[in-house]
Amino acid sequence: MSDKDLLSLFDARMRAAAVPDEPGARIEAADGVIRQVGATPRDWHGVLYSTLDAATAEAAIDSEIARFGALLGPGGEFEWKAYSHDRPADLAARLARAGFRPGAPETLFVAEITQLAAGLPSALPSALPPAPPPGVTLRPVTTASDADLVAEATEAAFGDGGQRARDRVLARLAADPDTVWTWVAMADGRPVSAARMLVHPGTGFASLWGGGTAPEWRGRGIYRSLVAHRMRLAAELGCEYLQVDATDDSRPILERLGFRALSVTTPYEYRF
Repeated sequence: MSDKDLLSLFDARMRAAAVPDEPGARIEAADGVIRQVGATPRDWHGVLYSTLDAATAEAAIDSEIARFGALLGPGGEFEWKAYSHDRPADLAARLARAGFRPGAPETLFVAEITQLAAGLPSALPSALPPAPPPGVTLRPVTTASDADLVAEATEAAFGDGGQRARDRVLARLAADPDTVWTWVAMADGRPVSAARMLVHPGTGFASLWGGGTAPEWRGRGIYRSLVAHRMRLAAELGCEYLQVDATDDSRPILERLGFRALSVTTPYEYRF
């Protein structure tokens, strides 16, 4: 499949036909905008997709600010997840003028699992490392105590976000355990990285999240091992495509594993 066709498929299945990715959240569609509304103010709220043009963009942006402002109130925030191929071409500039603040951009990567898995049992294993690096084990997350390790690993990698990561894991395990797989990388008896994979039923896609690693353990192959581990599981589950948003640091690893860079996504955040 060409990059253009693969990107169109991603937009159609994962954005235009999005389903909630957090328990209790809901998807709303109105006036060319697809948004997710969380169950609580602490959950993620934002715009996932839009089909706008130069004539409709300003009104849609103003409408989303008003919609989320009424919902979240002072101190609340929501995100417009914009992609470099979205229209109108100056959507990012329009969001900035409306008061949105851009976060760090990431590249959208997609791998065609069916193509990579076609050569099993030879082709896929030859592209993927057979095991975690020496001294590292991957522990599946299935209990509340495991979720505590996810929180610790998240804090070690990013400096914050541990409680939210723990809450997200526990909520998904309780509400829909068949669609989420999470692992913690353990080294020297402590968690140094955590990563999860979500399966999106009916789309053919699975998506990768997390994978940040404690600074002292970076550059040793943990991220690559976690990606490879999830790729194998995605193939076993019959997924056709695997998607991840990643920084430039991860690009060489992902491209060696068969991922293709399709677009750039930037979170535009608005705080009331």
